[in-house]
Amino acid sequence: MEFMSTKEAVKKWNVSERRVRQLLEDGRIKGAIKVGNNWNIPINVSKPADKRSVKVDNIEFKFNLPNNYFDEVDKLNKKLNSKRPISKETLKSLKDSINLEWTYNSNGIEGNTLTLRETQIVLEGITVGGKSLKEHLEVINHEQAILFLDDIVKDKEPITEWNIKNIHQLILKDIDSENAGKYREENVRIKGAYHIPPDYIIIPELMEKLIINYENWNKYHPIIRAALIHGELVKIHPFVDGNGRASRLVMNLSLMNSGYLPVIIKKNKRLEYYNALDKAHTTGDYTDFVKLVNELEIEMLNKYLEII
Repeated sequence: MEFMSTKEAVKKWNVSERRVRQLLEDGRIKGAIKVGNNWNIPINVSKPADKRSVKVDNIEFKFNLPNNYFDEVDKLNKKLNSKRPISKETLKSLKDSINLEWTYNSNGIEGNTLTLRETQIVLEGITVGGKSLKEHLEVINHEQAILFLDDIVKDKEPITEWNIKNIHQLILKDIDSENAGKYREENVRIKGAYHIPPDYIIIPELMEKLIINYENWNKYHPIIRAALIHGELVKIHPFVDGNGRASRLVMNLSLMNSGYLPVIIKKNKRLEYYNALDKAHTTGDYTDFVKLVNELEIEMLNKYLEII
């Protein structure tokens, strides 16, 4: 394969070098390879569409919620913030407990058979007999993805395609390296769901629109915004595998960036969770899913307040 340099791409596409480098960092130039501080760009790759020229569909969502629906969650969040800063010891204990439950439940929803205790043991670096290497890696990788979210929040980075791909790459690291962090190049079906994911050909365009839409969703309450980024991301189903885990992580990144706590969708609520998502995907009615996320946020806030 022949490659061109960044400067050659600038000349060929008639854009600024800064723009080309941003596209490279966002992972939007297919096949580009970073070598040290330089990039090798496939000579025949097409110039990615500029976000500023992408036509964004005016999506209408339904929310059958009373005007004061978020009063309780906002009150609890305000109460928690009034008690900050939380001691390092207490915060570490809370985060360790939450990350364990988060990893156990998110993997469990996808079929991982490790128990909560076994998940903890794996995170401590111990192998559990009778369990597959894949199940062990799912635990280790999910914790690494959570730590990556913490870095994003700390650095106040927005949700981007680049970060979503990085989250997915961590989820599938050493499990499916060929597809880790890469949009699917085949069509898929979601088992048990009425919604059929879009053709793989339009995935890059849909993901680009999703990020633009997400930026426009700041008119909604942070709970709604987080529910939408999860729902619409998993609706696109951009990856061959790991879409559910990636979407739950991105939802929590949205909550954390907005000053709320990450939520844990319990393994035993899988049916309720799936039904709420399928309803949103097929009718545009996000009421049930927003209610689920709001209930879980209240649960998490109360957990923090009880301990501190």
